[in-house]
Amino acid sequence: MSGHDSTTPVASAPPKELRRTVGASVVGTIAEYYDFFIYGTASALAFNEVFFPEVDSAVGTLAAFSTYAVGFFARPLGGLVWGHIGDRIGRKKALVFTLLLTGLGTFAVGLLPTYNQIGIWAAVILVLVRLIQGFGVGGEQGGAVLLTAEAAPPARRGFYASFVQLGSPAAYLIPTGLFALLTTQLSDEAFLAWGWRIPFLLSSLVVVIGLIIRLRINESETFKAAKDTQAAQTAPVKLLLRNNRREVFGGLFTKFVEAAVFPFYTVFLVAYAKDQGVDSGMVLNAVLIAIGAELVMIPLLGRLTDRVGRRPVYLAAAVLNLLLVVPAFRAIQTGNMAVIVLLLIAGLAFGHAGTYAPQASYFPELFPSVARYSGISIVWQFGSMLASGPFTVVATALLLAGDGSFTWVAVYVSALIAVSIVALCFMPETAPGRRGGREYAHWPEAAHDTTASDETAPVGAGRH
Repeated sequence: MSGHDSTTPVASAPPKELRRTVGASVVGTIAEYYDFFIYGTASALAFNEVFFPEVDSAVGTLAAFSTYAVGFFARPLGGLVWGHIGDRIGRKKALVFTLLLTGLGTFAVGLLPTYNQIGIWAAVILVLVRLIQGFGVGGEQGGAVLLTAEAAPPARRGFYASFVQLGSPAAYLIPTGLFALLTTQLSDEAFLAWGWRIPFLLSSLVVVIGLIIRLRINESETFKAAKDTQAAQTAPVKLLLRNNRREVFGGLFTKFVEAAVFPFYTVFLVAYAKDQGVDSGMVLNAVLIAIGAELVMIPLLGRLTDRVGRRPVYLAAAVLNLLLVVPAFRAIQTGNMAVIVLLLIAGLAFGHAGTYAPQASYFPELFPSVARYSGISIVWQFGSMLASGPFTVVATALLLAGDGSFTWVAVYVSALIAVSIVALCFMPETAPGRRGGREYAHWPEAAHDTTASDETAPVGAGRH
């Protein structure tokens, strides 16, 4: 198949509409990831005793993290389904349904009976809810960044798209803050009896707000221009596997570093602190401070990718994360708040943010518009499933196997980061500003756009 998807001139969204799209994407993503991250924190603090009280505390924590991992294994299926819907029916419609699925699942967790009430069936129902949540989240982040990236002017795509990434740390910040408040204000008995349910039940308010805002945004003009082309009649995944295998598999491996270090810094280190006898509430407060710093850095790093390129920022941050693995454990062992805060700021505000901010523009730029939702979702969700899904389970198991020594956990984290570093060395640069104004893959161009277009490239092919 030959041709191009730039036959219909499509302008970037007007400033007012662009701001509305960015705002809706951020709020919607906060709602989605509030639902998802709240579970990770609850797994570290309560679920071992609420749902697995009959086993040793460390084994119970491992079991709780296992139910956390289940959601990640449903995400690739969700990514494939919602990616297809987003490429064929519309970005907006897919995002509305993913928000509803994830939100209803989280609210249901807040109503679940415990092990003491119905036995093992409590854990079984919990796993089923996690599968529903994972299926919904599978189509969320890719669609949210895509909607914004397609509305943004190419020269500032990294900056505008990076705002969507604020949704994830902000979504972690809200439930973490709630849990920090609850654990300090309630007794252990009250927290385990009913306090842990409050953040889950409050998710209904977040979802309603996100849904109202998301329903008000317009469908992507890029999608409208591409949906009736000849290439749009081909199944998106088939198109990607035929023309974009390098981008799919390379992008998937570059995802590893970001997918691994976020649960490492924000979930596993909290559990590790508890295992070391360090106040987990203090570590949660340190995480809150570092997340606040990350919220400031994400758009700044997104803007930097427009100037110097996506790959240099991504690669530098990946190397930083590798250098911080062992110091992260040492910082927790000190039990010193200032040391822990400094380490987490370095890891989250620079290390994680430096890999997370570029993804919002880098992944959309790798794929043609007719299969872009599917391409992003495959990279995002399969990468997350492999690197983030089993992370807390494997890391906790390695910690147990090492009798509390962090050595094998450090090796595991470092290996995941190293995979991304190697993959990035073989991936292309996609920022239009670093490619003489040209796009790497096909995007419908603005009528007033003076950038060159490659009229002879096959649909789905990158411009190398």
